[in-house]
Amino acid sequence: MNKDTSITTRLLALSVISLLNSQSLSFAFQTRAPLSHSWAIFSSTEQKPIDTSSSPKYAISRGDGSSGGGGVPMKKPNQNRQRQEEETDDEDNNLVRPKVGAPMPIGRPSWFHVPAPSQFETSRYQQVKESLSNLSLHTVCEEAQCPNIGECWNGGTGTIMLLGDTCTRGCMFCAVKTDGKPPEPDPFEPFKTAEAVTKWGVDYIVLTSVDRDDIPDGGAQHFATTVELLKQAKPDLLVECLVSDFQGDPNSVATLATSGLDVYAHNVETVERLQKFVRDSRAGYWQSIGTLEHAKRVQPGLYTKTSLMLGLGETDEEVIQTMKDLRSVDVDVVTFGQYLRPTENHLSVVEYVTPEKFEYFKKVGEELGFKYVASGPLVRSSYKAGEFYLTHMINKERKEKGVEKMKE
Repeated sequence: MNKDTSITTRLLALSVISLLNSQSLSFAFQTRAPLSHSWAIFSSTEQKPIDTSSSPKYAISRGDGSSGGGGVPMKKPNQNRQRQEEETDDEDNNLVRPKVGAPMPIGRPSWFHVPAPSQFETSRYQQVKESLSNLSLHTVCEEAQCPNIGECWNGGTGTIMLLGDTCTRGCMFCAVKTDGKPPEPDPFEPFKTAEAVTKWGVDYIVLTSVDRDDIPDGGAQHFATTVELLKQAKPDLLVECLVSDFQGDPNSVATLATSGLDVYAHNVETVERLQKFVRDSRAGYWQSIGTLEHAKRVQPGLYTKTSLMLGLGETDEEVIQTMKDLRSVDVDVVTFGQYLRPTENHLSVVEYVTPEKFEYFKKVGEELGFKYVASGPLVRSSYKAGEFYLTHMINKERKEKGVEKMKE
């Protein structure tokens, strides 16, 4: 039996056992329970539910006069700053905000020219493309029209998008299709993902998803199951999950944070003032920051990561304040990239930020104490260069703790 067949057989066995122990094909991801027994039997330690009953809960201000939902416990925002911003009118203070249909800057600067994906179509590129197609898996590389798709697929990896290709939210910057009632998630998706990733032979994988507010736990258990299968199939694999805010539900955050992943990522997307113009109304600045804080609270030592788009009318001071807010909850990694309008029905670009400005924010972020800052026009939240650094950083800590170092 060859290696690929062995992996597939093992994952199929896990699939059958899981389905036999579940009450329906939609199984655990529709509940807020801890990991099901069908997964716990493959673990060397007993899975225990996370007790969040004693955590403080309150409505999380978004800074736009309303409040986020869910009740993720976190530090409250500076009330004086919040009140001042709520009473501020952008036009009176010469501040800029993005609008749909607003005039765009004339012509893209030269630094945006990247090779077409077709120029990267090597055997590894085709391997990734074919395995995704054969297993009916989605990637954010395609759905979000990422400019780096050629580079990543040629490197033998992609960012897999779980829970389908249809989002329940409608953010004004995003190209992913939306629907209030998307199709049910594929219950076999965790197994298909594990099969694809193990065949790619990569050491680091990013899992992301659409928002699924129609699922009680937001898809947290679906993610956790996928992480567990990946770790079972390849224990040395480093797994990053770029996820939604789970509507601020601390139980969902805890379910994923304690699943065995290595990097918990959630994007704040933009500065506080611009949240209500850029993101869906169900999202919120402080809710997002609270999500990152709670992930690290329930799983100390977990790396946390976030990303911001620039070019939406933010000021330097607002970007720096956002970095300070993120560091106040010990976020480890931040990335900055240029916002690019996917269609005319989305927000117009306010400005194309120069490479020099991106470098400036990188320097400020490092001075504020982030362990890693990726900042550049074409940087995206799952930027491959960041994977190399995080792999090195996590391996270094493993070595210091006496854990066998994975191959770099």
